[in-house]
Amino acid sequence: MVYRPLFFITGLVLSKMAVFMYFPMALAFYQNSLGGVEFLSAIIITHIASFIFLFLGGEKQRSRLGAREMFLLTTTVWVLASLFAALPFVLIEHISYSDAFFETMSGITTTGSTVLHGLDTMHPSILLWRSILQWLGGVGFIVMGVAILPFLNVGGMRLFQTESSDWSDKAESKTRRVAIDILLVYLFLSVCCFIGYRLAGMNHFDALNHAMTTISTGGYSTSDGSMGSFSQGAHWNAILFMFLGGLPFLLFTRAINHRNPMFILKDAQIRGFLKLVLFCTLSLTFYLIYTAQFNWSDALRLSMFNVVSVITTTGFGLDDFITWGDFSVLIFFGLLFTGACSGSTTGGIKIFRFQIAFSLLKRQLMLLMHPRGVFPQKYNNRVVSDDILRSLIAFVLAYLTTIIVAALLLTLCGSSAMTSLTAAITAVSNVGPGLVAEIGPSGNFAHFSDASKWILSLCMLMGRLEILTVVVMLTRHFWRR
Repeated sequence: MVYRPLFFITGLVLSKMAVFMYFPMALAFYQNSLGGVEFLSAIIITHIASFIFLFLGGEKQRSRLGAREMFLLTTTVWVLASLFAALPFVLIEHISYSDAFFETMSGITTTGSTVLHGLDTMHPSILLWRSILQWLGGVGFIVMGVAILPFLNVGGMRLFQTESSDWSDKAESKTRRVAIDILLVYLFLSVCCFIGYRLAGMNHFDALNHAMTTISTGGYSTSDGSMGSFSQGAHWNAILFMFLGGLPFLLFTRAINHRNPMFILKDAQIRGFLKLVLFCTLSLTFYLIYTAQFNWSDALRLSMFNVVSVITTTGFGLDDFITWGDFSVLIFFGLLFTGACSGSTTGGIKIFRFQIAFSLLKRQLMLLMHPRGVFPQKYNNRVVSDDILRSLIAFVLAYLTTIIVAALLLTLCGSSAMTSLTAAITAVSNVGPGLVAEIGPSGNFAHFSDASKWILSLCMLMGRLEILTVVVMLTRHFWRR
């Protein structure tokens, strides 16, 4: 295994992480508030670590990284970035490093679970840093999902392989171009979301933070009341951009290149995502009206907001849907697993895997009736090969196994069975809130033990990196020559 390029790339990532710390530091010095010196200390420490990794990596390497190196690099970068990005939380909020790492991992994986209280009176610099972490994690995962995971054939992602997943010299420029196009779309949507929040009555600071955590489908807020502290116009703006954050960003770039916005509706994954959102929203709306909990306008707004928030794994809170009744709880329980589209900022199992699974079921039923029939399985007019099906099945099995093992470990740490199960699901799916009161839309994870927070941090990382990227490194075969 080649390590020097790994050191070099890790050093580059840490140097960029330090650069983004300058923004909250500048805000703290500008407002003459706490955080400036603390962020400066974190910047110095991160830069020193970056120089060490760059020194170990030597000059920029031209060696092409193989699959094992890419698995190791992907996981290492996210872990080390979280380790150093946690420093401001320790220095400013004076919380334990376990809490700081949990908060950071939740941010950079765009999960949105938190251990912090009193967000309304918290130092603006640390609020901005939380939002920056989610914004960086969102765009980082999009690029990884488009360029790296298809190459590694993780969880059936090869179905979305493009030129950017071809790690040959001739594709290097295409890879860079795709990444730049995605970043430009991400920036454009972030700016549009910011303008929408400003028009809905948010001040500049709240609009900036919520724009970053909305388009990244992260869910961090500047208020303990989350989106409930803002206007109904802000709620509809959040619905729109959470939904857009759940769409494949690569298709945005292709729609722009084709100069046809309707191009994205040709994708089976997007059509399935849209149908599921509408079905769940209307079901909940009629249920809330039937049970006389809200009038029709509030029922529609609250239903759509929470459905889109959970299915896109954003996790913004708006009313406590746990109190709506068992029917709503069961719907949200199913949505915790689902996720939105591949190539988006969301977590979860993803829509395309469910669509392939149902088409496989349909094919099997046809074979039972016509044993000699030939029924080729396709998705988006592309043949679904056996290796994609094997990868998909392995992913789902690893996904469910991770949840079960994590829940069992959390119960050993003192949590109740239901709390452990819903915490494991929301961590692996990168959703944020769970389905019990203490970690629901109105709760947080501060009461968990340090051991539980490290377990959940690992779950968030595994969920963000599509499970198998981390699991493969736990096998002894991975480390053999």
